[in-house]
Amino acid sequence: MQLEQQLQEKLSTKDILLMTHIVLGYPSFEVNREVIGQMVIEGVDCIEMQIPFSEPMADGPVILKANQDSLSAGTTVEDCFRFGAEMVQKHNIPFLFMTYYNIIFKYGEEAFFKRAAECGIKGFIVPDLPPEMGTTFLELADRYDIAPILIFAPTSTDDRMKQLSGYGRGFIYCVARRGVTGKKSDFGHDFDSYLARCRAVTELPLAVGFGIQSKEDIDALKGKADMAVIGSRTIKLVEAEGADAVGPFIAGLR
Repeated sequence: MQLEQQLQEKLSTKDILLMTHIVLGYPSFEVNREVIGQMVIEGVDCIEMQIPFSEPMADGPVILKANQDSLSAGTTVEDCFRFGAEMVQKHNIPFLFMTYYNIIFKYGEEAFFKRAAECGIKGFIVPDLPPEMGTTFLELADRYDIAPILIFAPTSTDDRMKQLSGYGRGFIYCVARRGVTGKKSDFGHDFDSYLARCRAVTELPLAVGFGIQSKEDIDALKGKADMAVIGSRTIKLVEAEGADAVGPFIAGLR
């Protein structure tokens, strides 16, 4: 898979990578464009672009509102594909789509993969699709060389993690805590034990998200995870201070 190779190359020169998350069409595609440009300039290694959905079950209030506002403004799946293709052409980092399975099902699984591959998208994060129910999805992921990103949680057993790792490609997304996105996570002893369990069952890079908000959070992950994921924090920053605040914030995370 191209995505894992790209991330492993980056890890040869960095102690931890940074992935950011944006909701496409929120507050506008023009702001998305500006924010992504600042993120890339400041050294973000990978960007997760969320195709908005009306019921984003894994997301907290900040990202939920962003999804709703984007849809209310008229954002379509085709808008997201066109924007994704533009970003891939413009910036030399991996871009992923994150969304929920109903979007893919309604569009048509193979049509969705084909269109994403044409755009140069490297991976999909689909939180509400267990691999046992996604046989065709996984076959298409192999066919189109788009990494299906599987998710570990603190409640996952070791056996379940091993099963998920066997289906996953690119990297494993390790949810830092129970619940939804946005709330700050606690990186104590229990968290360290959880990441050690994650590391023991997979050779894929580990990305940690949900509640990563500061340089201190990212420093706490060094030596335990391979990539930190920043999501709600940058959305709130744009809302409070505007798109220009994103670059200095990202620069301060290193």
